[in-house]
Amino acid sequence: MTNVLILGGTGWLSGRVARRWVDAGAEVTCLARGERSAPSGAVLVRGDRDDPEVYDDLALHDWDEVVDISSQARHVRNAVAALGHRTGHWTYVSSMSVYADDAAGGDENTPLLAAAAEGDEYEYGAQKVAAEGAVRALGDSAFIVRPGLIVGAGDPSDRFGYWAAAFARAGDGPVLLPRAEGRLAQVIDVEDLARFLTAAPRSGVVNAIGDPHPLDDVLERVRVAAGHTGELVRADDGWLEEHDVAYWMGERSLPLWLPADMPGFMNRSNAAYRREGGTLDPLDATIERVLADERERGVDRPRRAGLSREVELQLIGELDPK
Repeated sequence: MTNVLILGGTGWLSGRVARRWVDAGAEVTCLARGERSAPSGAVLVRGDRDDPEVYDDLALHDWDEVVDISSQARHVRNAVAALGHRTGHWTYVSSMSVYADDAAGGDENTPLLAAAAEGDEYEYGAQKVAAEGAVRALGDSAFIVRPGLIVGAGDPSDRFGYWAAAFARAGDGPVLLPRAEGRLAQVIDVEDLARFLTAAPRSGVVNAIGDPHPLDDVLERVRVAAGHTGELVRADDGWLEEHDVAYWMGERSLPLWLPADMPGFMNRSNAAYRREGGTLDPLDATIERVLADERERGVDRPRRAGLSREVELQLIGELDPK
């Protein structure tokens, strides 16, 4: 029986990875703080990765597979040091935020950011670069996966789901959009990623991402799925910035919208992912699942990304006064 350790295993992505390993017949252990339950059939070991003794008991066992998604390099370094010699294969879930050039796009050989130094805990991409360095020390037993924007039902970031909610809640009312000429959207469904992470062991580095699509096309697909029939009110980058609307994520933002000087951020190569057997559900199927999830959770709920309907209508009124 395959013996799998998930460093996490209770979150949105890691929980799906743990679930797939359990369903494949593996013996699965999840190391987490215990704030959420592990999937049925997995063993939850409670522990804080800031605790220097957290790996002591785990290091008494041999592991066929370790999966780690941490964005803290020190957590990854400590795990590799404690468990690497007892592990047959190590999968690290990094990020395409490791790349230094957001203008050109490219494949896995694109130059990376400088690795984070101690104390740079909030430099997400640089932390992932440093973590990758620790995992690379394991040699051919290491597999580094760099996802782009992960989307799907239950997404805690609310970035992709915002648009499903925005069109659904508006009905026949107006929706505020950025002008998206030349902008792209490139996503991967969480289920596709979880499937890839639990396939046969691989080595090397792979970008895990879907195909790039024009942002306008993606938004129109979401709009049609949501049944929106109202006006589309478009605003220029400058106007949105002047009115404190942020790019990409966070409160008072328009998710998926990126500055014009970042065309490569959503245009990375997924050729290696496809060569390694990575699959991609149709984008429209992902949109339907996200839309159903948003309706179930509530299209007007407080969210981590996007605009409230009240703020959206206020901005529309300032942009296009009747």
